Amino acid sequence: MQKFDYLRFYEKVGQINGWDFSRVKCTSEGVEWDLYQEVAQRCDQSDLLLDIGTGGGEALLTIAHAALALIGIDQSAGMIETANRNARLSGRKNIRFLQMNAEKLQFPEQFFNLVSCRHSPFSAAEAARVLVKGGFFLTQQVSEADKTNLAQTFGRGQSMNADGTLKMKYVAELQEAGFCDIQSFDYDATEYYETVEDLMFLLRNTPIIPGFGQSPIDFERLQHFIEQYQTDKGIQTNSKRFMIIARK
Repeated sequence: MQKFDYLRFYEKVGQINGWDFSRVKCTSEGVEWDLYQEVAQRCDQSDLLLDIGTGGGEALLTIAHAALALIGIDQSAGMIETANRNARLSGRKNIRFLQMNAEKLQFPEQFFNLVSCRHSPFSAAEAARVLVKGGFFLTQQVSEADKTNLAQTFGRGQSMNADGTLKMKYVAELQEAGFCDIQSFDYDATEYYETVEDLMFLLRNTPIIPGFGQSPIDFERLQHFIEQYQTDKGIQTNSKRFMIIARK
């Protein structure tokens, strides 16, 4: 999917749904961490936290209690509209959501104690600039080998790079930006989607299969996929993620 197409897709999803997949009935086996719990464990009550690529703010709101103030940013106006709506519904007063480009953070130097980023591009240099000395940066990203069987069935996927390419790129950028104690972790969990509708919701609201549904053949391929990977637990695929934790 070309960059322009992805941004338009992301904006549309942001206005309609945010990045909320709580309605999807899916069980996972082999998930080894929760990024925002990892972030919360490193927070003090006096800390300021920045979340890059916050989407609809659903995940950040779950740890609003962990820090003094939290700011979530996203490039999408639609996502931020959804995030602000979610914030109002939560009643939380210590969280703000702003539309902003991660490549040019509009904050002073050494302003935040922690910076988090989940499934979104980031600038290692900008993250280092706004972090205090000794502050932590945590990111979780989608590995290239995520949803392998779907990519094989459809003949396309959100990444065609060799597995590990993005992780190595980000580690190198963090090193160059002056981060230390850089640690990386991986898991490859098995996912089971309860119904066809659950899997369809995922495919229509993420770029896992770029342009899913635009061609009638996609539904033929989906039917073939379901027949091949239907199990007693649900429709099977995989969720591969990596996490990087670094200290400034």
